[in-house]
Amino acid sequence: MQALAAVAIGVTEPNLVAREPAVRTTRGYVMSGLELPAGSPAGLPVEAGGPVGGASHWVERVTGWIAVFGGLLALAVALLVTSSVLLRWLFNAPIDGDFEYVKMVTAIAVFAYLPYTQARRGNIMVDTFTGWLPERWRNFLDAFWDLAYAAFMGFAGYCLVIGSLEALKSGETTMQRQIVLWPSIALATGLCILLALTSIATALKLVAKTTNRSPS
Repeated sequence: MQALAAVAIGVTEPNLVAREPAVRTTRGYVMSGLELPAGSPAGLPVEAGGPVGGASHWVERVTGWIAVFGGLLALAVALLVTSSVLLRWLFNAPIDGDFEYVKMVTAIAVFAYLPYTQARRGNIMVDTFTGWLPERWRNFLDAFWDLAYAAFMGFAGYCLVIGSLEALKSGETTMQRQIVLWPSIALATGLCILLALTSIATALKLVAKTTNRSPS
């Protein structure tokens, strides 16, 4: 509750900033107090909504705009489905091939969200067996799993590259609307690779934080 109150005050009163960094516990982050002036650097970590700097700032900004793009795609899918249902109900004439558009655009939208989620470290993490460790070792473990995540998504990106090239070579299309498949697969491939790179960036940030060095 203290953390929620501190964040709420920071939003409604922009002149207030954190006096001390948030302390990570097995139950989350606990704020220790607030003070003036606004020129002091905020101590909130990225996980608690605090500011980021350097390369991390740009990673979060770029992935954030891509996530907005994914949200617009999801909105477009919702409008398409709604329109198709209404047309079927009113005139018995749904949009032809609507399900093909939905499955392709939804896949791209999901891939668009993932890099920003990783940049903000918003994935669900369970620290049942590591909560007792010092913060230094928890950061190293988190960095290790970020690299493991990057390796897995890098491999998935490699497989998608092969799939994109094969779809391009074969000229594969959807069954009903005859939509060429390779552009959507290629776009998902790029987003998957971006996710892998973002995971590497978050791992480096954790290591830099642990060794008291600013990430480049």
